[in-house]
Amino acid sequence: MPAPLRFREDRMFTIVQLNDTQDGPRTDRRTTALQEAVLDDVLPDLVVLNGDVIDGRPTTPHEVAQALHNVARPMEERSIPWVLTFGNHDEDSAPMTGLHERDLLDLARILPHNLNAPDDPAITGTGNQMLPVRSADGTRDAFAVWLLDSGRYAPETILGRDGAAQGFAGYPGWDWLRPDQIRWYRESSVELEHRNGALVPGVVFQHIPLWEHRFAWFGSVDSRTDADHERAAARHRIEGERNEEESPGPLNSGMFAAMLERGDVRGLFVGHDHTNTYVADYYGVLLGYGPGTGFGAYGLEGEDEHRLRGARVLHLDEAVDGVLASTELRLASEYGIDLTPGVQPGEPAPLPEDLSAAVRAEPDRR
Repeated sequence: MPAPLRFREDRMFTIVQLNDTQDGPRTDRRTTALQEAVLDDVLPDLVVLNGDVIDGRPTTPHEVAQALHNVARPMEERSIPWVLTFGNHDEDSAPMTGLHERDLLDLARILPHNLNAPDDPAITGTGNQMLPVRSADGTRDAFAVWLLDSGRYAPETILGRDGAAQGFAGYPGWDWLRPDQIRWYRESSVELEHRNGALVPGVVFQHIPLWEHRFAWFGSVDSRTDADHERAAARHRIEGERNEEESPGPLNSGMFAAMLERGDVRGLFVGHDHTNTYVADYYGVLLGYGPGTGFGAYGLEGEDEHRLRGARVLHLDEAVDGVLASTELRLASEYGIDLTPGVQPGEPAPLPEDLSAAVRAEPDRR
């Protein structure tokens, strides 16, 4: 097990966020090349695989392990601590393989540099966790990394107050954070504050965006014009691109209100919408996207398909108010990686023995 996270002697700490690697046992070779280039350039202290780590292509437990290992291997080879959250596609192969998110979490935790904790079945979702980062001098928790499972898809029906089933037709079909997850965040945040004698700043990583991402882009709840965005860009200091509509769930979870109430979260970063890269300062909380990292998943149209493949980098500095000093993108184009449209499947590396033994114990449920 890696040592607990801690700021470096220079009081700095760097996080790389990778989104939607989303592939099977033959992960596109350029996804691996991009990961390796970013890690060698940035030298992060932590990597977050922020949902849709794999997709529905695996057909056996062994292929699930291969797909997971493909995207974990660049960090493992460099001894970089890493964690994952779950998205809507990570269980797509479950009907064939029998492996669900909790099984994927168990497989990830076998790898030496993974920092995911055992799942708490009392909380909705899989892998909800808070990772403290100790100060450089080791005397306190200086930052918190929150990992939330934003779920998969909205249920087909929901009961109205009159007991009649009301469908979600016309609303976005994705999932949302549940009240018990938000309660867990609030209670854990209060406990962290009490333990340290002061509010501990942090960031949240989850896969599916909040409704507030869309509100921030337009500076409005109801109106979505170019003029609205122009006003919002100045008000919320927006940087980056929006090439597709945000895809939150049909219900507003209230997570943003909870973060404002606590006053500790400095940013909430998502994936899910592969061709959005923007970040907005929405009333003191950075709401940001990491670009799609995986070359095997959808991207832009035509010759621009892979133009925005990349990662988001977060720079933390203990000397800065709020600790989250800055964030920026690293794109595949900066590293000379081939952006030719289409896919270029690679060959999976041999599995570590512990991981191989774990999937040998799983029956082939094709």
